[in-house]
Amino acid sequence: MTTPYQQQSQAPVPPQSPPQGPPQAAPPMPPQAPHQTAPHQTNPYPAAPHHSAPHHHTQPPQPQPHQQMPSGPPSQPYAGVGPYTSPIPVRRTSLGNALASEWTKIKSVRSTIWTLSVMVALVIGIGLLVAATTADSDYDTVPTTLPGFFGTLLGQLCVVTLGVLVITSEYSTGMIRTTLTACPQRSRVLTAKALVFFTLSFTSTTVALVLVAYASMGMHSGPAVAEPTGDQILGATVGAGLYVSLLGLLSLAVGAILRHSAGAITTMLGVVLLPSILPAFLMMSDSLRDLGSKMLEYSSPQSLASLFQIDDGLNNGWPQLSVLAGITAAAMVAAYALLEKRDV
Repeated sequence: MTTPYQQQSQAPVPPQSPPQGPPQAAPPMPPQAPHQTAPHQTNPYPAAPHHSAPHHHTQPPQPQPHQQMPSGPPSQPYAGVGPYTSPIPVRRTSLGNALASEWTKIKSVRSTIWTLSVMVALVIGIGLLVAATTADSDYDTVPTTLPGFFGTLLGQLCVVTLGVLVITSEYSTGMIRTTLTACPQRSRVLTAKALVFFTLSFTSTTVALVLVAYASMGMHSGPAVAEPTGDQILGATVGAGLYVSLLGLLSLAVGAILRHSAGAITTMLGVVLLPSILPAFLMMSDSLRDLGSKMLEYSSPQSLASLFQIDDGLNNGWPQLSVLAGITAAAMVAAYALLEKRDV
């Protein structure tokens, strides 16, 4: 026989489920009595209530459904947006863009304008001075286009200097890095420089020579004056302008090869002056006399004299012009090869 107490103790106890949600904190304990203080003084910092820990073990709160991270791949927030379109029109560049860039650079540099101005002043000034100080009888055997020859001898040095500075000035200032960054095709850059410089120098030189030639023909005319032929006028204007421009283009190629202004200018002065000085020493030897005479024939002063046809015994200057064109072409090929091979 069991007592009610035993029946109650033997009854199965249903398992208690853990409380849902965060645990409820126990009610705060009543604040303790403050310490005795001086009369009429209260404690400004009341004691914080003590929280008793819960007597039952609880599980950590589970994240709510809206807090769970998605199990799939992250969504792309801009998946519905189309490709970016630049408001600036984009088009392929060509040689024309490089020509426009080089023309902007060459006309915005003061040294270019001053060098060309000095060249034009020398050709026109010296030519008109010679034409004004000579008489009609001085042109009985030589053409009246002769005065342009004296100004061209000095003016060619200005073109040579300018041809070197067109390329070496960018290496000295570091502008060549910006140029090749904007136009990575290096051959296009060198081609644009050569075309712009050659066109500018040829136009300036030829216009100055034409002005001197026709001014001199107007000053000296008559039965005692030898009228220039069409071949003589062509050689004294277009031929001489082409010769000077090729010298300038050769200077540009030498500047691209050496990358140094002083070294390239010194080299070109040697090319212009040495063939007219060295033959005087070579002709002292019988074995080197032929070499000296051939070098003198193709020197710069003698080539210009042949183009102006000062002496009937000279040719018309076109063979010397062809040789200079071949040397310039070889130098440009070397400049192209080195520009592609070397770093800037």
